[in-house]
Amino acid sequence: MVGISDSITNRNYKKDINYSTELLHWLLKPIGAWPITVDTSWMEIIFYRVQNVLCSAFVGFVMVSSSLYIIVDVKDMATRLKIIGPISYCMMVIAKYWLFLIRKKNIRRCINHLETDWKNVRHQDDREIMLESALAGRRIAIVSAVFMYGGIFFYQGVLPLTSSKVVVGNFTFKPLAYPISKVIMEARKSPMNDIMIPIECLCGFVMDAISVGACSLAAVFALHACGQLKIIMSCLNDLVDGRPDENNSINDRLTDIVQQHVRVLSFITFTEDLLQEISLVEVLGCTLNMCLIGYNLIAEWEKGDMVSNFTHITLIISFAFNIFIFCYIGELLAEECKRVAETAYMIDWYRLEGQKGLGLILIIAMSSSSIRLTAGKFVDLSISSFGDVIKASVAYLNMLRTVTTQ
Repeated sequence: MVGISDSITNRNYKKDINYSTELLHWLLKPIGAWPITVDTSWMEIIFYRVQNVLCSAFVGFVMVSSSLYIIVDVKDMATRLKIIGPISYCMMVIAKYWLFLIRKKNIRRCINHLETDWKNVRHQDDREIMLESALAGRRIAIVSAVFMYGGIFFYQGVLPLTSSKVVVGNFTFKPLAYPISKVIMEARKSPMNDIMIPIECLCGFVMDAISVGACSLAAVFALHACGQLKIIMSCLNDLVDGRPDENNSINDRLTDIVQQHVRVLSFITFTEDLLQEISLVEVLGCTLNMCLIGYNLIAEWEKGDMVSNFTHITLIISFAFNIFIFCYIGELLAEECKRVAETAYMIDWYRLEGQKGLGLILIIAMSSSSIRLTAGKFVDLSISSFGDVIKASVAYLNMLRTVTTQ
């Protein structure tokens, strides 16, 4: 039997762990959401706390100032509806960020579980399966970052700079992506107007890091679980005859499969506990934001501003892609669980001696049960749920147009 200490792949586990979690580390550490370890120094802990305060202050500032703007400074409903979208995005981001901080122990538990799985790899085939799953997780994180940062680049960078200057009294100013109420400061006058544009861009970077971090967490952990389920299916295919490079009994192989299956189901439960509130915020927030952005796109389409129209379209696509990622990985994970049951049934279980085949019944039963990621335990994350979200956004958009045009 090949032992773990003799495995070539086991010696690469540090490199593999870094490959799997590298993007998560890049996204979560700058915003202070990367979980600390027991050997973290007190200086690093203080630095993390300062990061948490600054990130919360950045998002809270634009959210509060924009809220005061539509309450105090603006009287017409059209302008208020235009600003409600960015405010709802801020609320969505701050909710996810605080959930990150509250759930740091859950994140650390999932990361520790992932690291242990990499350490316990014993076969090159298993390592290749896990690397394929890690690569898929990285690609999803990269595509999510491209869409989200692309949307914020146009909304908070290109759009304010290319917009025509507004003339009020004796001064002109560039409109801000997140308007600031006069109750807080006069951001329409220079140099404050010029200062606030890059500051709001920095706020947008923080907010997008939080949004992309949420997608990346879901993708990395869910696809890691899918990789472990594929390894179990590979072990099931070798249950009757065994691997050529191993000399163990059927009982040993069946014991390993059951232990691995229980371990994967535990990891899925940990992932569900971590992501269920974040997924709920994502579903509700993206539904509302796509509705409001779609309303603004329709309202401004006749103006013929190509930059504004392209920005709104980019934002709609980025929000739709965000929620699609959550729904897609939920669907993928549920399908892989069902495939384990199918694989357990399709092997030559009738060749097993005695009543050993009965051990597969519990595997089939557990794999066939409803194992899904959910949004707050209210909505199953699946492709059909994504369709429901799009339909709900369009329905709310039509309702909003009907109310405002009367």
